[in-house]
Amino acid sequence: MTAPAQTRSSADLIRAEEPVLAHNYHPLPVVVASAEGSWVEDVEGRRYLDMLAGYSALNFGHRHPALIEAAHRQLDRLTLTSRAFHNDRLAGFAERLAALTGQDMVLPMNTGAEAVESGIKVARKWAYEVKGVPADRATIVVAADNFHGRTTTIVSFSTDETARAGFGPFTPGFRIVPYNDLAALEAAVDETTAAVLLEPIQGEAGVVIPDDGYLAGVRELTSRAGCLFIADEIQSGLGRTGRTLAVEHESVVPDVLLLGKALGGGIVPVSAVVGRRDVLGVLRPGEHGSTFGGNPLAAAVGTAVVDLLETGEFQRRAAELGVVLRGGLTALVGKGVVGFRARGLWAGVDIDPAFGTGREISERLMAQGVLVKDTHGSTIRLAPPLTITADELTGALAALEKVLA
Repeated sequence: MTAPAQTRSSADLIRAEEPVLAHNYHPLPVVVASAEGSWVEDVEGRRYLDMLAGYSALNFGHRHPALIEAAHRQLDRLTLTSRAFHNDRLAGFAERLAALTGQDMVLPMNTGAEAVESGIKVARKWAYEVKGVPADRATIVVAADNFHGRTTTIVSFSTDETARAGFGPFTPGFRIVPYNDLAALEAAVDETTAAVLLEPIQGEAGVVIPDDGYLAGVRELTSRAGCLFIADEIQSGLGRTGRTLAVEHESVVPDVLLLGKALGGGIVPVSAVVGRRDVLGVLRPGEHGSTFGGNPLAAAVGTAVVDLLETGEFQRRAAELGVVLRGGLTALVGKGVVGFRARGLWAGVDIDPAFGTGREISERLMAQGVLVKDTHGSTIRLAPPLTITADELTGALAALEKVLA
């Protein structure tokens, strides 16, 4: 892995962004120029272990050979037709993704937020046409501390004021209840409820894992109430937690799954709404669409992602290395770590504020050659590529121990 010839330093490039890029991110001061596997390299040639993996978009590491090959092959043939025409890659992608997830139909989109917005539209349409909810009365129940994206509709039901403030007026039709609280959820569901929309594990909130039985309880409640269960698996799905889907830890099958991030293999944005035929079947031509949704390049890469997941290798790696991750974090509790939550190769680590904020710990880890990202005060998130080795993982944990010491 060699960084391309570069005449501008990291500092120069960071300064150059300031006047021309909107300030909607506060990235760590590292400028990545090349990457392979679990490692990235900056413009000066410094190497870093990537322990964030693009918030799970890089589950298979940077430039996985099978995914790069699939993209190259498709780039030489066809990249875009729009959905005005059929293309020869889309049917196979949809068949394979539906089979992988145990669902019937696929609505291909691009970004995770688009998948969430699409799921909301489908749920409302289903509520009016199938459930019989009076026009414009449908409600969707969501959880506090959720993160489903940043569009206007999605931030309408966020409880994060940083995401909401200054962006109103907000879209009505949502009821917010505490996460991991079945009683509150049941109290919020009524005859107008189209769906319950939840993350099986709340990612942005700090990898918050619900109690055993919660997801099964949501499934039972929604089935009994005659509304949909929509599981947002955009971060938690596709191998991250040691299963193909996080809901599989409780043997739960939602009515609708929202997928994204890793579905594009870290190469192109690919997302999808995957669900039952009687749910996605409510859409008719002209009612919803996307110029790039289901494009041949995305379908080719997405199919290659399904190929990798069908082997079960990455799910096994996440489960086995998750034991290493939990063991290393357990050893740090009381030594700068006050607690953590982990499932598979995904962890939210709460740092003792006396040792620094999450941002400060992330910057210290960067100086040690390890890249992570903070969230909510003194919490950092760990989500390495599923291709990481045990030695690389223990090296990252040793770096965390060092910066806390």
